[in-house]
Amino acid sequence: MLLIHCPYCDETLPELEFAYAGEAHVDRPADPSALSDEEWRDFLFIRANPKGPHFERWRHVHGCARFFNAVRDTVSDRFLMTYKAGEPRPDISKLEEAQ
Repeated sequence: MLLIHCPYCDETLPELEFAYAGEAHVDRPADPSALSDEEWRDFLFIRANPKGPHFERWRHVHGCARFFNAVRDTVSDRFLMTYKAGEPRPDISKLEEAQ
């Protein structure tokens, strides 16, 4: 079972309390109507699938119901850190050095 830390509730709880909400830090196009069909398709459906640390959005659905960001290692499936939505993206090289 995965344990996830909610940065708002300041509790570490089972994965069943949370819902995955996609890749974090995806910028919406300023003018979607100016995009070609291929560019719009890429925005909607094409996401990074890295081996190693990956930035994700999660929601604490059975708690505070707030969205937050997490860095999860896709190889070990371990959460490296969580942080509040709106906070800057952490430097991934510092996370890897801390391990």
